[in-house]
Amino acid sequence: MAWMTKNSGGMKIDRRPEPYVTAAMREKIERQILPRYENRMGALLPCLHEVQHAYGWIPAQAMEEIAGVLGLKPSEVYDTASFYEEYWLKPKGAHLIAVCRSIACECMDYRAITGAVKARLGIEVGETTEDGRFTLVEVECLGSCDTAPVALVDERLHENLTPESVIRAIDAAGKGGGHH
Repeated sequence: MAWMTKNSGGMKIDRRPEPYVTAAMREKIERQILPRYENRMGALLPCLHEVQHAYGWIPAQAMEEIAGVLGLKPSEVYDTASFYEEYWLKPKGAHLIAVCRSIACECMDYRAITGAVKARLGIEVGETTEDGRFTLVEVECLGSCDTAPVALVDERLHENLTPESVIRAIDAAGKGGGHH
């Protein structure tokens, strides 16, 4: 297998005038997060979570700002954020549908669940609807193997799914409006 390289040192960054890492976030990092870790690199993952929780994703400008707060290289922050699937490096829909594809869900036909979502929303796995309302992903395990197949719709676990019940869950989330 060939090595994949990332242009983490020379990537173009879209910028906005105001910082993503606000004064309140900086204070939380300094007072609550940093004291829990031996070194600043150890605090990187919780800092990434702070930004993602606030904005729903982690813009490149925010990664650069986190690097400044922690005294790290921006490329170290980007390489870390891009390594973990839980971090979003591009905007996602207001509602996230995460279908489990673990072995238990595979045995219980998670593909039928994913297929129903794709058909309902007109998107593929990894895509967001044109209106920005829904993003569909598949994940490795949601830890509910005894109730497979399962999916998270926003942050709510839906168990023993059928194609019909996952559509009902999506419709209910869509009626709820805003972000998860």
